[in-house]
Amino acid sequence: MEPELVVLGTGFHTPSRDRLEVLANCAFTVDGKGRISGIVPSDDPRQGEIVTGAEARGILHRLPADAWLIPGLVDLHIHAPQWPQLGNALDEPLEVWLQKYTFPLEARFADPDFAREIYDDMVRTLVAQGTTTALYFGSVHREPNLILAEVCLRHGQRALIGKVAMDDAETCPDYYRDADAATALAETRAFIAELRAMQHGLDPLVLPVITPRFIPSCTDALLAGLGEIAREMDCHIQTHASESDWAAGYVLHRLGCSDCTALDRFGLLTERTVLAHANFIDSTDMALMARRGAAVAHCPMSNAYFANAVFPLRRALDAGVEVGLGTDISGGFSPSIFDGLRHALMASRHLGRGTDPSLAPEGRGTGETPLSTVEAFWLATAGGADALSLPVGRLAQGQCFDALVIHANRPGSGLRTFVDQDRPEKVFEKLVLTADRTAISDIWVNGRKLI
Repeated sequence: MEPELVVLGTGFHTPSRDRLEVLANCAFTVDGKGRISGIVPSDDPRQGEIVTGAEARGILHRLPADAWLIPGLVDLHIHAPQWPQLGNALDEPLEVWLQKYTFPLEARFADPDFAREIYDDMVRTLVAQGTTTALYFGSVHREPNLILAEVCLRHGQRALIGKVAMDDAETCPDYYRDADAATALAETRAFIAELRAMQHGLDPLVLPVITPRFIPSCTDALLAGLGEIAREMDCHIQTHASESDWAAGYVLHRLGCSDCTALDRFGLLTERTVLAHANFIDSTDMALMARRGAAVAHCPMSNAYFANAVFPLRRALDAGVEVGLGTDISGGFSPSIFDGLRHALMASRHLGRGTDPSLAPEGRGTGETPLSTVEAFWLATAGGADALSLPVGRLAQGQCFDALVIHANRPGSGLRTFVDQDRPEKVFEKLVLTADRTAISDIWVNGRKLI
């Protein structure tokens, strides 16, 4: 079968957490379904024929010498209706922040025109930042979440979207919550059905997600019902877990256990569950998550504001927990997963090496090995993909062609390379630490060119 696209150049990806693979001077062929059908190296005699044929058909994309192909970035935690307050409202603890700023803003998305305007701006911006896959918390009302799905489909972003469920009258304001558990469950079912009906075929670009906001905002009846829907309708699940001292303490006081144990009892801890933050999980929680196959959306930016703690990333990975990265818009102040992976690098160094200069060096930190640039890149790509069980995040045959071209030395970009000085591994390190929006020159999702 003839390819629909051929990209010629060098690619970087991390097939596993501790391994960088440099795919030097390869022809990446993409089929009509948007999947990578082949990766042909320069010493393969077929490459010349493939390139010549692609050039003749006008489907060849040849990378410059100072440009590289990488997998698209995966963001495991975005609050879509918080987009207007990105970069604001980070001056209060979580329990105050929700009531003072966030619930009033999210309630405005009941207006379809407002939702359409904001979501169009958000999705266009995130795609331009290289976020080819996004896991979105929506709002309580069903219609704006369907509008978000329409926007993602129009702009070509791979997305998972959840209608937020929250019904506890003691913790949720009257103006912004589901009327009761039965209403929340009915609306969740309807949203899933309507979203699926928007797309045809076996490989939809936008998927529904069961989304209890977090245990403090949901009654037991709602949590149990959502667990049943997840089983019945075969959906991904997302929620917050152990985000702050207040949130973890609330769950312990109400249910007598950790978030992970409680979610498991309600049928909400599965191989397609993503828990945002999870800062205060312990070894028992990690073992349970690893058994269930549940993942963590590590959000180092927002953790610095709301957790007053650093997520034990190395311990979670070593315990077999799947982990990817989230921006946590708007609890995080940057829409860039590149920024997120750099904050993850810094947070891991602070945790392992310590922060208090009044202590002796050997007593300042936990002693855990900090993240490497390879591991941070893996979190931003393959790690996030594995958390969602999606065939993205790697440059490998059979994977969806969700990819970016990172072009060095563009005006205004901090990514600079120098001839005869930077071997591929050094280029990769520079890319991880300095690539920015200006360095992204091309973006594909499922083989479709977006930028």
